[in-house]
Order: sequence, then structure tokens, then C-alpha cells
Amino acid sequence: MPNLPDLRVITKVARLYYEERLTQAEIAGRLGISQVAVSRLLKKAEEYGIVRTTVITPPGAFAELEGLLEAKFGLMQVVIAEASRDTEEAVIKAIGSAAAQLLESTLKTGEVIGISSWSASLLSMVDQMHPIRKIQNSTVVQMLGGIGNPSAEEHANHLATRLARLVQGDARFLSAPGIVGSPAAARILMRDPYVSETFALFEKITLALVGVGSVQPSALVASSGNTFSEEELETMQKNGAVGDICLHFYDANGKEVKEPLGNRVIGIDLERLSRVRTTVGIAGGKRKFASILGALRGNWINTLVTDQYTAERLAKNNARETG
Repeated sequence: MPNLPDLRVITKVARLYYEERLTQAEIAGRLGISQVAVSRLLKKAEEYGIVRTTVITPPGAFAELEGLLEAKFGLMQVVIAEASRDTEEAVIKAIGSAAAQLLESTLKTGEVIGISSWSASLLSMVDQMHPIRKIQNSTVVQMLGGIGNPSAEEHANHLATRLARLVQGDARFLSAPGIVGSPAAARILMRDPYVSETFALFEKITLALVGVGSVQPSALVASSGNTFSEEELETMQKNGAVGDICLHFYDANGKEVKEPLGNRVIGIDLERLSRVRTTVGIAGGKRKFASILGALRGNWINTLVTDQYTAERLAKNNARETG
């Protein structure tokens, strides 16, 4: 990697070219360098990951399959991304890109956006988003406390901060762990004025962005610290849990599984989440299939961003989903 002054020049050139839409000749004139130098700096921006190039599947490429899933599960919208392979890494990249495009094209002024923490899909989304200049007065609300150790909490805050910058809005944080040791500890934390202030914003959320977790934590969640014990994991599985949204677990039919975590989660609850106008679940892959299906059956999300492989599995599921 180059030194900090060089990185600043590379970043400035990238912003002028990709965000302000100046030509290479205009950038050269403004900065007093040659056009050849501008071209070289733009290549460096890609090489160092300052600029990321993604291929976006055209809207409607899976229109028939999207319509089928919308009807099958009673969803407002399904967005299917084209993953290069049926692997977790390829799926996360594809659905992150599709979710970024969805937000860039649909966000409105004054939106109150709720975001869950510690999700690889959501991280992929913000990594691939472009700043949205056309909207104002947006607020990003962290809907789940940071999971695990202090570094994990910092990471969760970072996700909300980045999204807030991308939408030209303010970030409101939930300064608490995602899970505490007892319901009594949760009640004490919720009396904290900063925590209660964030909780009050949950009722104002107009758009919620959530990952869909499986009972077995992903490598990303596991790296954040012990979310729950082996004993708790076994109890959840015995109670039929297949997945979670914001650390609230549910079974294969979408019914909430409240034990053993009970009232120990510091974050938005599923009932309140279900009242949000638009709740977007961003998830895909073989490991998440049962979790996604349970979330759809429970009506915990009304918009789904997924990959074509997962969409085909959902379409082939023969159980009756709407009644």
C-alpha cells in the first residue's frame, strides 16, 4: 500500500471521477497533473480497493421467478441477484450488490432506516453502495446491540455509521450488547436514557434492513465472541429453532422460539419489526435456506433480496405458504 498522502490523492481523484462525474481531462486541469497521471491513479484506486467494480444483473432478469415467490409467500417485492456460483462467498457478494442497487433506486427523503448488526450480507451491501445525493433528512437506527466483545460493538456501530454517510443522514446507536446474562440485566439496560431513546425510534422506522441468521452462527458472527453457549444452542434446537432475525429465533413455521434467550436480547422485537412498512430480508445460500423459509412463513419480512439458487429452492418447496 502507498503512504497516506498518496492514498489521499488517489481517493480525491476517484471521488472527482466517480462521484462528481468529472472527465479525466477536467480532473487533470483542476489538480494540475497530466491526464496520463489521472488514468494511472484511477487504476491504483481499483487496485487498492478504494473503488470496487460490480456487475449488476439487469432488473427483470428473473422477473417470472420473482413474481412466483411474491405470490407464493405474499411478499411486497422479491429481488433476485445472479450469483456466479452456489457458494456462500459468491451469494453474499451478489445479494449485497442487489440490495445496494435497491436502496439507491428507492430511498426517499426523510426515511428512517433500521439496520441490524453483524451481518455479512449487510456489510456486503454497504461496501457496494454509492452515496445517494438526491435524498435528505434520513436517519439510520441501529436495531440490535453490538454482539459479543467491545470490538464487535464497534463493528456494529461502524455499519450504521457507513450507511448513514451513504444516505447523507444521521446515525443513532444502540449502546448495549446484543444479548445480556439475564432478563433483569436487560431491564436495567433499557432504563438507560441513551438506550431508551434509541428504542423510541423503533416505532418511527419506515424501512428495516435485516440479515437472516441460522441457528449455527456464521464465521463472521462466531468471530465476534460467544453469542450464546452450547447449552443454549442445544435448547434452541430442541425447541425447533431454525433461524433468527435480530437474535429473535423462530421455528420452521415461523413461530417465535422464546427460550432460552427469552427477554435477554437488547434490540427490536419481531412483533414491532412486523409493523414496519417495509422490512427487507437480505439473505441467501444453502446454509440459510431453512432460516429464510421460516422467516417467510412467519411473515417477519415483506421484501426479500436473495440469489437465484435460493429462489429456485424456495419455488420448489411444495408446502402451502399462504392461507
